[in-house]
Amino acid sequence: MGDVVEIDEALVRSLLHEQHPDLSDLELHGAVSGWDNQLWRLGDELAVRLPCTERAPDLLRKEHHWLPALAPRLPLPVPTPLRISEPSVRFPKPWTIAAWVPGEPADRAAISRGDHAADALAEFLGALHVEAPSDAPVNPTRGLPLSNYAQGFTEGFEVMASFSHVPAAVRDIWEDALSAPGPAGPPVWLHGDLHPANVVVSGGTLSGVLDFGELCAGDPATDLSAAWLLLPAGAAARFFDAYARADEATVRRARGWAVLRAIGLIHIGRAGERGLPGGKRTWGTAGRATLDRVMADI
Repeated sequence: MGDVVEIDEALVRSLLHEQHPDLSDLELHGAVSGWDNQLWRLGDELAVRLPCTERAPDLLRKEHHWLPALAPRLPLPVPTPLRISEPSVRFPKPWTIAAWVPGEPADRAAISRGDHAADALAEFLGALHVEAPSDAPVNPTRGLPLSNYAQGFTEGFEVMASFSHVPAAVRDIWEDALSAPGPAGPPVWLHGDLHPANVVVSGGTLSGVLDFGELCAGDPATDLSAAWLLLPAGAAARFFDAYARADEATVRRARGWAVLRAIGLIHIGRAGERGLPGGKRTWGTAGRATLDRVMADI
């Protein structure tokens, strides 16, 4: 798994010839690099996803195992894995072929139809957030009680404060979320990573959800933080009305998740501004906008 392989069009084409010859003549479109995978569009309806981090193969296998059963009940398009390909001499990691989800990532294309997007997100999460089976994946960084992340929040907050003005209200929101009662019901299915680079926008509204590598069971507040991570200012109230399952404690925990995720996005954005590996400039903008929206709602 530690082997480094340069991924280019010739390699992807040769892998298709080797393991999926029936698809090997479809047009390949230029690569897009995500956090864990490189994505190549294959024809009009498919995508080739090749892992580029150590953890990515396990995430792809998880998606391949669980997402095909979940996808049919989800009201927005998702990149359902259709085939999984095993490691070979050419490429030493498993890789997948999935459904292509059209649209522009929300960190590059703004959601302008806030009410429509709020309703679409509420319908999507309402369909996803059903009780998860006992063998559903457990994620060490998603879906757990916020107290598990207290040290990480404090360290991230202090680092962020060292290079940017941070309103005191951010810490107050976090402390309030920590004090909120935990979930009353059983763990539910979670996407686990709903931030702007993992959803797509068409016509000014939410049109698809990407990257289910963090899929797990846990506290729905994890995903409900998307009310501020994804939606424009003022749309959170409509979202929670449409979702209709979040009590006051859940909303408080969701705010905590929102500020926690926002700080992470800001750090990744700053790394991008400084040209560091793994940095993504647009994520910093998304993180700062999230903090603004949470504080405006308070």
